[in-house]
Amino acid sequence: MITKKEVQHIAKLARLNMTPREEERFAKELSSILKYIEKLKEIDTSKVEPTSHPFEIKNVMRKDIPRCSDIETVQKLLKAAPLREKTYIKVKAILKHSE
Repeated sequence: MITKKEVQHIAKLARLNMTPREEERFAKELSSILKYIEKLKEIDTSKVEPTSHPFEIKNVMRKDIPRCSDIETVQKLLKAAPLREKTYIKVKAILKHSE
């Protein structure tokens, strides 16, 4: 059981102002949480694989296939671009090059 003195210490560390009634309530609630954690420690998890997510998820990727290789369309797009180099559209760098 967590004492009121321990609750006061935690409240001081967290810079919380608490009334005596709140201290009493939090002592009961924190004690209840710690009891639950102790109960969880009894569970055998030695055969459980560590995981970062409760569900098995996979990143779905699609192939990067150009949809339109029509030369006229490509030329129109390149003409519309403010900056270009050969058949590439130039854009401002967003990352700084460091050596």
